[in-house]
Amino acid sequence: MNWGNYLLLIGVPMLLGLWAQARVKGAFGKYSQIRASSNITGAEAAREVLAAAQINDVEVVEINDMLGDHYDPTHKRLCLSSDVYHTPSLAALGIAAHEAGHAIQHARAYGPLHARMALVPVTMFASQLLPFIMMGGFFFHFTGLLKLGVVCYLALAVFQLITLPVEFDASRRAKLVLEEMRMVQPGEEALGVSRVLNAAALTYVAAFIAALGNLLYLFLAARDRE
Repeated sequence: MNWGNYLLLIGVPMLLGLWAQARVKGAFGKYSQIRASSNITGAEAAREVLAAAQINDVEVVEINDMLGDHYDPTHKRLCLSSDVYHTPSLAALGIAAHEAGHAIQHARAYGPLHARMALVPVTMFASQLLPFIMMGGFFFHFTGLLKLGVVCYLALAVFQLITLPVEFDASRRAKLVLEEMRMVQPGEEALGVSRVLNAAALTYVAAFIAALGNLLYLFLAARDRE
């Protein structure tokens, strides 16, 4: 094992990912304690944003998964964690509007979102294969498996790359609509929402860098064994 490559391509992205997660938790923890002057909960904000966009077939539901908020395009459900669903905080409004942004992307046939949806089955299959590939490639020295691992990580890296514009666009939509609909006030409230969403965006950047690092590391490992 080339420890220099490992530290650079695996270790550094891992640390970046941990730092990004800490930023998200810190921003959410801070701004979940600050009530929006509109006194609107995350669930109410999501429903109002969807109604304004004339989207009437998306259900807003509560889930028991902290920071597990997401939009499910298959079932057309906007899933909000309990803290976001019930709380009229700046963090809750930002996250709820962001997820509503994904529903709007879906309704408007936003290209990158549909590309990401098409890649989901491929990335799930690749993720399930990778543990066996890594074990066989590194512990049993099967070079062919390492090459297959390169293909799997290539699929994951492409998926993460496509995810970036999807997430950035949803955050952009969220910031605009919250101010336009007067759910948050310009200035400190808008800044708080922006900080929460920007911190969340870092996790997607970190995920792409991690996938790219693994791809390069496996490529170099497979090349060195030929």
